[in-house]
Amino acid sequence: MMNNKKYKRMYDMPPVPSMKWTSKDYIDKAPAWCSVDLRDGNQALIIPMSLDEKLEFFKMLIAVGFKEIEVGFPAASETEYKFLRTLIEDDLIPEDVTIQVLTQAREHIIKKTFEALKGCKTKAIVHVYNSTSVAQREQVFKKSKEEIIDIAVKGAVLLKELTEEAGADYLFEYSPESFTGTEIDYALEVCNAVLDVWKPRPDWKVIINLPATVSHSLPHVFASQIEYMCDHMKYRENVVVSVHPHNDRGTGVADAELAVLAGADRIEGTLFGNGERTGNVDIMTLALNMYAHGVDPELNFSDLPSITETYERLTRMEVPARHPYAGKLVFAAFSGSHQDAIAKGMHWREDHDCEHWTVPYLAIDPQDLGREYEGDVIRINSQSGKGGIGFILEQRYGFNLPAKMREDLGYAVKSVSDHKHKELAPREILDIFENRYVNIISPIELIEVHFVQEPTGISTEITLIRDGIHKVYHGQGNGRLDAVSNSIKRHCKLDFSIIKYEEHALQIGSDSQACAYVGLKLPDDSVVWGSGIHNDIIDASVKALLSAVNRVILAERRK
Repeated sequence: MMNNKKYKRMYDMPPVPSMKWTSKDYIDKAPAWCSVDLRDGNQALIIPMSLDEKLEFFKMLIAVGFKEIEVGFPAASETEYKFLRTLIEDDLIPEDVTIQVLTQAREHIIKKTFEALKGCKTKAIVHVYNSTSVAQREQVFKKSKEEIIDIAVKGAVLLKELTEEAGADYLFEYSPESFTGTEIDYALEVCNAVLDVWKPRPDWKVIINLPATVSHSLPHVFASQIEYMCDHMKYRENVVVSVHPHNDRGTGVADAELAVLAGADRIEGTLFGNGERTGNVDIMTLALNMYAHGVDPELNFSDLPSITETYERLTRMEVPARHPYAGKLVFAAFSGSHQDAIAKGMHWREDHDCEHWTVPYLAIDPQDLGREYEGDVIRINSQSGKGGIGFILEQRYGFNLPAKMREDLGYAVKSVSDHKHKELAPREILDIFENRYVNIISPIELIEVHFVQEPTGISTEITLIRDGIHKVYHGQGNGRLDAVSNSIKRHCKLDFSIIKYEEHALQIGSDSQACAYVGLKLPDDSVVWGSGIHNDIIDASVKALLSAVNRVILAERRK
């Protein structure tokens, strides 16, 4: 069914070892970022963005912090041309932002591009390219190596001449398109020929962009290719080496990261990896990978949900649920063991002075990206456990259940989720907790309770409605709850012991309600739980006891 013999490796290793990058273990500073969303990303859309949509996207890119933005291929269509003219004529380009325009190394296209740039008051990069790969030379252009170099050199000369005629101060960029399918020494020869025309200076640097137009190799090969080019390129101190990885092999991010280790100064890419075929490298992922290592990426993704919404609306593309950092489910933990570890990690941070983020299973703090712990991290279904369920009740509603009670509730919640075959929302979990444990008033409802301190302990008079009938019970004990418990056991002929009692305020302040939890151990060693909520902590504790007692009585009646 599959014939692997029809394929071969279509890339060259450098002629000399180029592996210095392997001694580096992380990226210590942000590269220069160039967004190509409005050109490369836009041309890959089923329905390209309109003028108004491109303007909104441009403003979002500025808000994120991009200082270089490729705004289009102005010779390609009227919309592309008009967009650039609108940015210039309406003075929409901030002074600290450099726009970039793309052109093939063809005379009439270059001239059309320069027409579109007239009147640009800010810095602009004119990005010229021609394809250099073996496949393109042989199959598409049917030209020799020398003829391909001539195309690149003539394009470089024309950029220089038109810039001088315009009296402008444009920056230049050259790309040997399909670099990864080009013999490395030949790619170097073409780039050096262009550099000999431009003769970059310390005060006027140029960009040599090395695109993985089609990704052919493992990432380490691309890194070695970039290192070789950096080591042997003319005017290197005045050249900004850029990479533009595509994602054909699913390694765009790895290609870009290793290329930076290998000497690349700049990365061209898109938000969420949009682009033709499998797309471009995802700048958002690259930037947040750096952020997770404690390095400032110099881009702001602190409101990633809003950026994602804008991107999806304007491009009509969908960010997958498992997309790194931005996907709806990337922080979601359904597994019980994962939830328990995350919940304990969050409590660890509360109890310790933590300088660094080390919460299990979360490589980055979701709140740094505008995400929420309850809705984005801890998600409840039939695979969830007590830790996650307890975390949601505590974080969202203020209930801090005893560990064994969380376990008991966990089984109940998982059973509901399994039966309904669905994820449960926090409100549904609260409803299960309240209906199962809190202030249960049947068959016994508390009306009032009084206590008297006596030399031998506490005596109580408790008024109840039991199966619709008012009853007054008396009892004694070592404490208030013990006195009520003894009264109920004697008058209701029940056998149990209180093995757990906890209480806490539900909110902070003088008007806060109190919540109490009671665990009753029965003769068969099973434990039944109840909870009570009231403005008074004593009433809350009695209600918790009666809730547990009612659950015992109801269970007996169902037998």
